[in-house]
Amino acid sequence: MAFGQRVTLRGSDIKAHPYSEKIGEVQPDTQVTVSVFLRRKETEPNGESTLTLEERRARCAANPEDVALVEQFAREYQLGVVESSAQKRRVVLSGTATRMAKAFGADFVRCKLRATGHTFRGRTGSLSIPEDLADSVIAALGFDERPIARPHFRRRIVRPHAAPGVSYNPPQIATLYNFPAGADGTGQTVGIVELGGGYQTTDIQTYFQQLGLKQPKVTSVSVDGGQNSPGSDADGEVLLDIEVVGSIANGANIAVYFAPNTEQGFVDAITDAVHDTTNKPSVISISWGGPEDSWTQQAQAALNSALQDAATLGVTVTVAAGDGGSTDGVGDNKLHADFPASSPYALACGGTTLTASGNQISSEVVWNETASQEGATGGGVSTVFALPSYQSSAGVPKQPETGFTGRGLPDVAGNADPTTGYNVLVDGQMEVVGGTSAVAPLWAALVAILNQKLGSPAGFLNPKLYPLGEKPFRDITSGNNDDSNLGYYSAKAGWDPCTGLGSPNGTALLNALAGASTGSST
Repeated sequence: MAFGQRVTLRGSDIKAHPYSEKIGEVQPDTQVTVSVFLRRKETEPNGESTLTLEERRARCAANPEDVALVEQFAREYQLGVVESSAQKRRVVLSGTATRMAKAFGADFVRCKLRATGHTFRGRTGSLSIPEDLADSVIAALGFDERPIARPHFRRRIVRPHAAPGVSYNPPQIATLYNFPAGADGTGQTVGIVELGGGYQTTDIQTYFQQLGLKQPKVTSVSVDGGQNSPGSDADGEVLLDIEVVGSIANGANIAVYFAPNTEQGFVDAITDAVHDTTNKPSVISISWGGPEDSWTQQAQAALNSALQDAATLGVTVTVAAGDGGSTDGVGDNKLHADFPASSPYALACGGTTLTASGNQISSEVVWNETASQEGATGGGVSTVFALPSYQSSAGVPKQPETGFTGRGLPDVAGNADPTTGYNVLVDGQMEVVGGTSAVAPLWAALVAILNQKLGSPAGFLNPKLYPLGEKPFRDITSGNNDDSNLGYYSAKAGWDPCTGLGSPNGTALLNALAGASTGSST
């Protein structure tokens, strides 16, 4: 067929990067790989939990006709088809910059980040596609390679004359939060998404040996050429994630999906993890993100759709809510929510400051150490995603600056303050690390244990958690995440935009979920 009139791809408009500058043009023969994401074949019906896994896979797949249409489009513009998957709703195309520019109306440029000197291929303006594809294509990612996310971990800052902080091994945190006894995640796989850094096997061997635990099986999975590449600051994120998950859910396997820090890499990593039929993760931990308005709408739509697939397929996705307080560290003195934590399909994880006496928690408040430049928990109200039905009775306020009734985050919380942080081994050195990056793997490890004890995946937890009341949580009622004297978000009884429903009482949560499953047909 011959494609006719062209239209703008919805949500593909891109602004100039505020911290970068144009340094030149992209060579015409530069090879470009683009991931084209397609709509679902069918929307999810009510009562999808009664469907088999294969029936649910079919629900979230693409129409074969949509896949064929993109393949025809590729042939017309002389582009190669690297991958074509109706299940992942993704067709990966390759070709020269000249051919990609003609096919999608892209304007390529070379850019440099002023702060770091990092160079990347970017684009300006919007993408266009034939009108025949307009209803089928959600996003076309890969033209712009700017870094899209940052890791949400914070190292403890050692200050002269400051009072010494406290720190915990991850299993001690699990004990304080009353994680279920007699389970270690055996039979489960925890997926971890990483957009940089890496780990050395010797670190993992040494860390678990020092804790007196067996070394978990850790598998590296390459996405879009991403590799386990230790030697950068991001190693702190990678080792924190692995060591928290592996020491709490010591019997679980761990699959680490390494991808480039781009919109395409992030979405491809989640897509590959959700649909990984080899490692089969039942829970995925994500400790990377960025302010909602730093994303293109098409990338948000594609990533949110990938998380919706996870919910459909019974895979829990825990996501760090950010370490920059109520402004998400943007610096414009305005409120910002962090994405992908703000997706309604993510279990958004906020942070607390936790102190203990023996095996009992003596104090737990909202994490806010902005006065000493050590961060604060992210949280707030989305300006992109509407209030989900499971939060209809949670008391989520309107976004104060826009009046939009949006998705509230976080959903849950856990210890995140680096002054009460986690002992981890990074590149041969013991460190104390905090951040909501620690809370996402903490909750992922808990979910792996819950899955083992329940005998089936807990799946999309958000609709299950909100009706449970206060018993499965430690309600945090003191503190705020204000980092710019805005004064909007504070802790209170029940859900709040600092620590959500609260930190976990793991055994009570297990009992509540087990009771809910036996008392309901779904």
